[in-house]
Amino acid sequence: MPLHVLFTAVLTVVASVATDAARMQGPTCRITRIVDGDTVHCSGVKIRLLLIDSPERKQRPFGQRATQQLARLIPVGTTVRLEYDLDRTDRYGRTLAYLYTPGGTLVNEAMVRQGFAVPLVYPPNVRYVERIRTAASAARAARTGLWAVDAFDCLPVDARKRRC
Repeated sequence: MPLHVLFTAVLTVVASVATDAARMQGPTCRITRIVDGDTVHCSGVKIRLLLIDSPERKQRPFGQRATQQLARLIPVGTTVRLEYDLDRTDRYGRTLAYLYTPGGTLVNEAMVRQGFAVPLVYPPNVRYVERIRTAASAARAARTGLWAVDAFDCLPVDARKRRC
């Protein structure tokens, strides 16, 4: 293998590790309230989890089940790490973030993989869109979580708009 190819490969790996390390050093906060399956209060800040949408609390019983699942992943009192994408707030003033458990699990992806949320994409925040879509496909195919009871026949975004 030519030396310049090897050097480029090593630099690529080092850059990737450095990027991952930087993400692992992101800001942290303590969960103080679980609002629903895609929104929490963390150290006094309202945070909307990026790229996911869970049933609304009024979508009974599915909203409550999604809220309970998020509470199992990150119970009140848990310190989580935040990662931002390009837009840091939404039009409602909520902070937009990816959340990580102390063990390094991407909470946004876990909620989808476990079948308690679906992908919801608002560009330019698309860093993990493929991971989230892959998790959704797997959950739907396996009829995991709320997919087992057809809870997503009416998607949360459609329920909010009273389309179903």
